[in-house]
Amino acid sequence: MNTIKKLAGQTAMYGISSMLGRFLNYLLVPLHTARFIPEQYGAITELYALAAFGMIVLSFGLETAFFRYVNESKQNEDKVLSNTLGFLSLNALLFLGFVLAFNANIADSLGYTSNPEYILLLGMALAFDTLAAIPLALLRKQERPIRFALINLGSTAINILLHVFFIGYCMGNAQLPNWAAAIYNPEWGIAYVFFANAVASAFKALLLWPAIRHISWRFDPVLLKTLLIYAFPLMLAGLAGIINETLDRRLIRVILEPKIGETAALAQVGIYGACYKLSLIISLFIQAFRYAAEPFFFANSKDEDARNTYAETMIWFTLAVSAMMLFVLLYLDIFKLFIRSEVYWVGLHIVPTLLMANIFLGWTYNLSIWYKLSNNTRFGAYLAIFGAVITVGANYALVPTMGYTGSAWATLAAYGSIAVASFLIGQKKYYVPYDLKRILGYPLLALALYALSTVFTFSDSWLKYGVNTVILVVFLLAIFKLEKKRIQRIQS
Repeated sequence: MNTIKKLAGQTAMYGISSMLGRFLNYLLVPLHTARFIPEQYGAITELYALAAFGMIVLSFGLETAFFRYVNESKQNEDKVLSNTLGFLSLNALLFLGFVLAFNANIADSLGYTSNPEYILLLGMALAFDTLAAIPLALLRKQERPIRFALINLGSTAINILLHVFFIGYCMGNAQLPNWAAAIYNPEWGIAYVFFANAVASAFKALLLWPAIRHISWRFDPVLLKTLLIYAFPLMLAGLAGIINETLDRRLIRVILEPKIGETAALAQVGIYGACYKLSLIISLFIQAFRYAAEPFFFANSKDEDARNTYAETMIWFTLAVSAMMLFVLLYLDIFKLFIRSEVYWVGLHIVPTLLMANIFLGWTYNLSIWYKLSNNTRFGAYLAIFGAVITVGANYALVPTMGYTGSAWATLAAYGSIAVASFLIGQKKYYVPYDLKRILGYPLLALALYALSTVFTFSDSWLKYGVNTVILVVFLLAIFKLEKKRIQRIQS
């Protein structure tokens, strides 16, 4: 069980930076929802959804390829590092040149004709993030979570400070001092969101340079071909995965705009995007888990007990996310206060659906180990494309009548289908003794307890929170009783 403890420790260490960083960015939600009306917030949500596609193409799945091949020998580390970093650096430069030349055309094609600066600033942020991808992966490989955390948190701090200054202080302030008025342009509006992102990403890339200054930059066409062949299916899987994760923001506008107009459609995107943020606590944990799990899974793949380790990991992951889901749902009346304007609260009913969808997503990351370890990465692409088809089809089927609620159910359908398909295929290709009763039982128990909490109605909110706290304690005590032996084993 020491390997599980190690993974838990690494998840916690990487989680300090990734979860804290994203949580700090999450604190921008009150600022955004206070300053921007739903259609403006919808534009931010939509453009970041589209930017996610760009990041997948630019990074080309080479982070996973780096982890797959860098462990083969000490000599190989420098070659893998120089080839992956060199390829992504070229990608970033070519992409930035393309955006500089054609940002107006791109903006026009996306429906932002009057704001090409949005595209330019987002393009700069994506280019810098691409440059940072492999150096960050190197820090993870070297198990240097403190440096990893400081760089990420430094970038986050800059992003937040720029938000606070331009959007929190300058925007709407008619009494700006001369120095602030000289650098603030009120016509930029939400462009300052993308500007802050670009500056923070540039800062991160600059700080990571010392981590790779020692590499020899040796180009090896044979090795690069091997890396790209391994990574290409992962890139396709990533694209299909982003369709599952973010395309719904774009589809809501595309599907509804002909019926209700651009402003109303963007408002639907904004409400959906704001309420989606309330599933953050699970998505933060999943991100931290992914940072630690990928190198962990590869490093332990040759252990005799590796498959049992993967099964145990799945149970502990499920315990954590089930407790998080119940916590968010029981105290949703508190979490919703992060969304400052009540106009967004009409969408709160989609939160349980999105939380469960994120649990399926986390299961998928656990299950993906079978095709990554066996070099069958094409199955990752097949599964993600399968989910993407469900995402697109379900959105077109449900959104016209259900609006953004249909997108929430489409997300659950897609992630659920991918997880089930990955499990069924994976058990034939690379059997892992997963305990399905516990894996499925704990989130169902959490949902049942949440449903029980909705039966009670109290005029006193403190009494309501007291009862919900009792329900949460009951869940945690049930876990402790059912998993007492497992907890004792991991402590030994």
